[in-house]
Amino acid sequence: MGMPRPPIWARPEPSARAPRFSRERIAAAALEIADAEGIDAVSMRNVAARLGAGTMTLYNYVETKDELFALMDDALMAESVFADGELPAGWREATAAIARRTWAVLARHPWAVTLRQGPAIGPNGMLHFEQTLAALAGTGLDHAGKIDVLTIVDAYVFGSALKAGEMRAETDPEQVKAVVEYGMEQLATGRFPHTAALLNGGAPGSAEAVQLPSTADAMTAQFERGLQAVLDGVARLVEA
Repeated sequence: MGMPRPPIWARPEPSARAPRFSRERIAAAALEIADAEGIDAVSMRNVAARLGAGTMTLYNYVETKDELFALMDDALMAESVFADGELPAGWREATAAIARRTWAVLARHPWAVTLRQGPAIGPNGMLHFEQTLAALAGTGLDHAGKIDVLTIVDAYVFGSALKAGEMRAETDPEQVKAVVEYGMEQLATGRFPHTAALLNGGAPGSAEAVQLPSTADAMTAQFERGLQAVLDGVARLVEA
């Protein structure tokens, strides 16, 4: 086995007196491509073309596609970081603020949920992690407890963002029609009474209608309700 490759931030940027590009500019170009065309369109060639450079020129700044993804990930983390003094006081308010901002970033860049950049953690990622720990500093939780809380909140945020992204995705109307028709046929068999009740009346034997979130505002409201439920659970841990 060869020596492990250090993260891109462990080496200095090109030492030319006036380098043509910066890592921030390269990451921004990659984000623009991903937002417009999806993460699969991000390649060294496409990023170089957007920057008006040759592909080999880009390799002077970024040696691999994994490094490019790492730069993109850290650029996303920069959108999640709070300025000094901006984070609210109180563990619950601060944790909620971080969760909301992270969810909003993922909503702006829905492809980011599936971005795989390996174990590399950049400077903005480290600062984001530091701020999440700072938010829990006054809880009295030990180190393991804080990690548990961060893991639980992150799992909810990323899971909610993934589901919201799926609901926002554009789908062929004919495909949607075919799926709905199949679903209605299955409901008519009587094998799925709870599903039928959810879609038609809220609960078996109930006339209460259930509205599934279909707009940005509705999905944001659903995220907020779930976030408060998660934080209610955390509050019980803190009180204990």
